[in-house]
Amino acid sequence: MRNRTVQSLIYGSVFLAITSCGVPAIVEKEANTITPEMYQNDADTSNIAVMKWKEYFTDPYLTTLIDSALQNNQELNITIQEIEIARNEARVTKGEILPSIGLKAGAEVEKVGRYTSQGANDANTEIRPGEEFPEPLPDYMVGLQANWEVDIWKKLRNANKAAVTRYLATVDGKNFMQTNLIAEIANSYYELLALDNQLEIVNQNVDLKVDALSIVKVQKEAARVTELAVRKFEAELFNTQSLQYDLQQEIVEAENKINFLVGRYPQPVVRDSRSFNDLVPPDAKAGLPSQLLQNRPDVRQAELQLAASQLDVKVARARFYPSLGINAQLGFQAFDTSLLLNSPQSLLYTLAGDLTAPLINRNAIKAMYLTANAQQIQAAFDYEQTILNAYVEVANQLSKASNLQKSYDLKFQEVAALTQSIEISTTLFKSARADYMEVLLTQRDALESRMELVETKKKQMNARVNVYRSLGGGWN
Repeated sequence: MRNRTVQSLIYGSVFLAITSCGVPAIVEKEANTITPEMYQNDADTSNIAVMKWKEYFTDPYLTTLIDSALQNNQELNITIQEIEIARNEARVTKGEILPSIGLKAGAEVEKVGRYTSQGANDANTEIRPGEEFPEPLPDYMVGLQANWEVDIWKKLRNANKAAVTRYLATVDGKNFMQTNLIAEIANSYYELLALDNQLEIVNQNVDLKVDALSIVKVQKEAARVTELAVRKFEAELFNTQSLQYDLQQEIVEAENKINFLVGRYPQPVVRDSRSFNDLVPPDAKAGLPSQLLQNRPDVRQAELQLAASQLDVKVARARFYPSLGINAQLGFQAFDTSLLLNSPQSLLYTLAGDLTAPLINRNAIKAMYLTANAQQIQAAFDYEQTILNAYVEVANQLSKASNLQKSYDLKFQEVAALTQSIEISTTLFKSARADYMEVLLTQRDALESRMELVETKKKQMNARVNVYRSLGGGWN
């Protein structure tokens, strides 16, 4: 008995050595996760990414919109179902590690030829004295059946770990989508507020031009100006009035964009546009670049995808090695149901093990392994690219926020100067010390500067939103 065991071990070792030879070595690429030490020479570790979105956005109308979108946005809900799919796939791979046990029951009828070895044997065999085998011969069986692939090389366990890792990656994918959704709603909301204020500026400018046209008409009757001046003022008035309808259309589209993100049909968006000019962008505390590895959901997702692809390589490599399968069966079998449960006469049990290894299809397995290895290297580069993209986004938005603040301060002074110029030019025109073209140009410049000031304020708020998003805020 001992000699047979030794022989079996020797034969198994030789079999394993033959089948495992020629397995390609793993070529693993380590992703470079080293980031610059700081942004813009700022080593402050305070990071707005750790703030909850309800703390970062304080406008009650905006927070209501965001809260509704997180419940009703269709794309976000689709992603949540993808998480559920990934979770179920992880459960499937976990089940493959455990033995498969099932209840089996069957019945059949068999009629063999009398002039065959089995038929001749059955004809000469007595069940009991004077009682032969029935013809045709029924067969009934009931019992348990089990199959189990012994996970010697951790192929099934690594496949399960890869599935679980991909499930976690889908969670981070959902978090990244949530971050982008919050930022998109906030940007659209500030755009809507800016359009409301620009429309109010245009309305005020229309009133101003109506008054100016009345003055010009009076001066024409007094022969102080010509008909040309009247027509010029009228044309400028019509041009400004046409801007009202352009802005009204943009407001409708901005509202419907928000409604779409919130997951509802077009309806008015409740807001307070009067406070737009008083909005103060929050301080952009960016922390350190290394914090992106934990705060940015897309970076975390790329890291998990890399880990899953590395496990895939191990699974593909394990396919080169022999697999050990164990099959077992326990139950009762008889040709008569009244005898089916007689024990031990009707007792049936089997226990078998098999060791199989690929020989002919090794090229296909090798191709699968090389593909998995290439995908692992690809995932490493994707992880590096995601980190680099995250850093560049933060750096761009921080610089943009800083420059927009300086631009807004100068624009504010420009508006103040041009607003005074309107009063001065109108007074000079009434006293015939300035011509009508100076009045028109001054009014036009003032309108453009006020519109640009609102646009700059909107860009300021958008930059702060994008800093929050690029740092990874909004999902925790």
